[in-house]
Amino acid sequence: MKVNANPMPRRALQAVACAALLALAGCASMAPVYERPALPVQPSVGGEVEGNGIGVGSGAAGGAPMQGAQAQEQAAALAALQWQQVFTDPRLQQVIDAALANSRDLRVSLLNVEKAQAQYRIQSASLFPSVAASASQTNARSAVVAGGEAQAQTSRSGGLSVGFTSWELDLFGRVRSLKDEALENYLSLAQTGRSTRISLIAQVASNWLNVGAYGQRLELARETLASQRKTLELTQAKHQFGVASAVDVSQVQTSVESARADVASYTTALEQARHALDLAVGSHVADALLPRTTSTGDVALARLPDALSSEVLLQRPDVMAAEHALKAANADIGAARAAFFPKVSLSASAGYGSDTLGNLFDAGTRTWSFVPSISLPIFNAGSLKASLDVAQIEKNIYVAQYEKSIQSAFGEVADALSARRHMAEQLDAQQALVQAAQTNYDLSDARWRNGVNSYLQALDAQRSLYSARQSLISLQLSDLVNRVTLYKVLGAV
Repeated sequence: MKVNANPMPRRALQAVACAALLALAGCASMAPVYERPALPVQPSVGGEVEGNGIGVGSGAAGGAPMQGAQAQEQAAALAALQWQQVFTDPRLQQVIDAALANSRDLRVSLLNVEKAQAQYRIQSASLFPSVAASASQTNARSAVVAGGEAQAQTSRSGGLSVGFTSWELDLFGRVRSLKDEALENYLSLAQTGRSTRISLIAQVASNWLNVGAYGQRLELARETLASQRKTLELTQAKHQFGVASAVDVSQVQTSVESARADVASYTTALEQARHALDLAVGSHVADALLPRTTSTGDVALARLPDALSSEVLLQRPDVMAAEHALKAANADIGAARAAFFPKVSLSASAGYGSDTLGNLFDAGTRTWSFVPSISLPIFNAGSLKASLDVAQIEKNIYVAQYEKSIQSAFGEVADALSARRHMAEQLDAQQALVQAAQTNYDLSDARWRNGVNSYLQALDAQRSLYSARQSLISLQLSDLVNRVTLYKVLGAV
């Protein structure tokens, strides 16, 4: 069976194609013009920071908020801060590198980013026609009655065509708005992946420091236990010679058992801290990579200003993710608005058709089809208006979430800077307390050994010294964890 048709003029096809491309190029999104919401916080966060050299560039005098170019320069400097500049210990850097390579949570987050990127490419492809080629051959046998007698008749036909089907001319920006929404969702997930990476680094650093602190506590408990055992041996010898009483022996024995309990407790805590570190890293951390102490040299932050402009909070990945989600909701409004307008689609093809393959490309076998279609919503029981209302309400929800993320970021940074501001004074006071407790213990122990005082006074002095040294270790750990927290809440990379 032969297909006969008059060929469509080539100029007409070119005109249709040009018109479609011009219509596509001229379409504009009906999404509202995006405007970033005003910062729902004070223009600056933090005040003068004492000690430990924290500052990037110079802050405003007296903690005054920076404006304009200064604030932008400060935000750019913090955004460019790398974690290797924050955590300077080579062992810790190796542990963090291992965590970044092994973390399953980070791997899942990055795969989600790749998935969102692929979905964006799928949506972007909708802007362009999908061209396909098709070839077919049909063989059929049928019965035909001629002159009162049935006869078999065989028919054959073949075809070859190239064209596109149901390509929407995006005259009102519906497809473009959906593409923009997919892009913003992808960018939001990318920032979420960045946030996961920062959180992982901070968690590994904190766990690594915890291992060092528990190691110090265990070492101090063992030293105390060894010292108390020697004291117990001396007291028992004195008791045999009638110099010391049974009460003194009992008091020393109590101190020994208390130190034994602390050794067992800190041994368990150290093992658990190592397990937590191995879990965060995703593999076993060798002993050579563990911290020996929790001194301030293990972690160092780049210099931060005396007062941070609140604009630096916009660089945090969670805030940026919330803003991209807000932009996606803004684009969704454009798609909902465009749904009220006509939807124009095109289907076109050109090729050849014939009843035999041998003359498929002969003159007169060319075929073409051009099928424009338009659909206009007339009655939908208010569903389009409801869809637009939903999109606008969702945007308002994302505005509130965006503002909430900034307020949370402001509070976290303010708390970290407040702790930083008074940390040096606390460390100086605690070190002075340890020195005073050491002097008191030395004098009390000497007076007891010379028989001037009872062992109870020496025991109280020893307990005070032990408590002061444990508190110093905890405070040094808090100082370093605060540095890690500053790295995390400022959203460095």
